[in-house]
Amino acid sequence: MDIPVERPEQQTGVGCLDALFGTDIPAIFAFHGYPWLIHRLTYRRRFHDHLHVRGYKEEGTTTTPFDMVACNDLDRFHLVMDVADRVSKLRDRAGHIHQAMHDRLVEHRQYITTHGEDMPEIKDWKWSTGGE
Repeated sequence: MDIPVERPEQQTGVGCLDALFGTDIPAIFAFHGYPWLIHRLTYRRRFHDHLHVRGYKEEGTTTTPFDMVACNDLDRFHLVMDVADRVSKLRDRAGHIHQAMHDRLVEHRQYITTHGEDMPEIKDWKWSTGGE
């Protein structure tokens, strides 16, 4: 009995992945696990060269909650810098955004070194319900 071998383009969901991620635009993905897992799952997909995964890198020691995220480049500042660097339409105009996010990370580092806790605007941040 012959077992049919599926080519990647015949596999279920390939078209869905291309539609979701595109094939020529950057996709920046914050993954709360090891980034190589996502890369291994997507290495044969057309969008792989445009996929940038931020995830757990085993960086940091006992520190503040936000700093653990920052040590692994998963914080909001690193993600904004990734967008500024990887979205071609923004790249030429977004140098100031990248620098502002870098400056916030420096400010964060200085604050936790001095105070031993996250900055108040990070520590006390809450989700809004949209109407507040």
